[in-house]
Amino acid sequence: MFEFALGVDDLATTWFTYSPAQEAVFSLRARRYPHKYPFQQRWMESWESAYRALDVPLLESLVTPRAWAPDFLTPRPMVQRPSFEAELETIAGTPPETVVKDFAAAYRGDGAPVPEPVASLLADPAELLARCVAQLRGYWERCLLPQWWPRARTVLEADLAYRGRMFAERGAEGLFAELDSRLSWQAGVLRLDDPDPRVQALGGRYTPVAGRGLVLMPTLCALGAHTVIDADEPPVITYPARGNALMGESSPPRVPDALAELIGLPRARLLVLLDQPASTTALAHRLAVTPGAVSRHLSALATAGLLTRTRAGRSVLYARSPLGDALVAGGA
Repeated sequence: MFEFALGVDDLATTWFTYSPAQEAVFSLRARRYPHKYPFQQRWMESWESAYRALDVPLLESLVTPRAWAPDFLTPRPMVQRPSFEAELETIAGTPPETVVKDFAAAYRGDGAPVPEPVASLLADPAELLARCVAQLRGYWERCLLPQWWPRARTVLEADLAYRGRMFAERGAEGLFAELDSRLSWQAGVLRLDDPDPRVQALGGRYTPVAGRGLVLMPTLCALGAHTVIDADEPPVITYPARGNALMGESSPPRVPDALAELIGLPRARLLVLLDQPASTTALAHRLAVTPGAVSRHLSALATAGLLTRTRAGRSVLYARSPLGDALVAGGA
């Protein structure tokens, strides 16, 4: 069990973010264990030919048989909403000795031998790093960026918006209790109980956060909360994103007839979809219509008090208001 002692100042500096590089690396878990990540499978199938054009043995080696990854491939975000390119630049700047150490640690902790082609390149870590960076860039640009990442980013942004509201409305205890079943909060201590025997073998660890703050990161490709601890940096806790099932949806949910008759089918579709926050672009992609058409309907629904708006970086996320929830429930 990991325990984090958080003071008032630590709670005040707790912040949420997500990492495109982490999502790219963690998505390789879904390829290794498709039965554990069913909501990702239609995406994997859609880019199979593009993926097979890459260095598949190397990409598959970036995640161990039990789904661990070398630490340098998932750099700690230092800003909210880092770009993939910025994170890839950080990865590319990894010292050669760290590349060797992190690969060895990941596979040693997994109890598995370092596979080819990584093993043959450990004597030339600069070349190994260059190949990892090139293949991650290719995987991102050819497979993830065109369609998967826009949907994934919408889910992650919606999670951030929801958690922020929960923190404001219910405080630390309410927030942490809902993040993941592995997490609990009591008397200023956040506990993370990881059932993985490899983690339990490390023994308990008590960490006074001591003014460093705490970083909370949703991800689409994790089965439970886990942590990264560095003596000089804020602890990071990664947890499964809320709304992960949205990644598996291929068509909009059914719209109640009564609701469509009341406000029209286009606006009714939007109202039904917005049980989770989403941007104009994401909604347009989901409905296969223009962003301009979506924007006009969203504006009308918001003016009527059926939607709320929340700014998330450069985007505006829309979600149903309590009045909107009541209208959808009444029309069902």
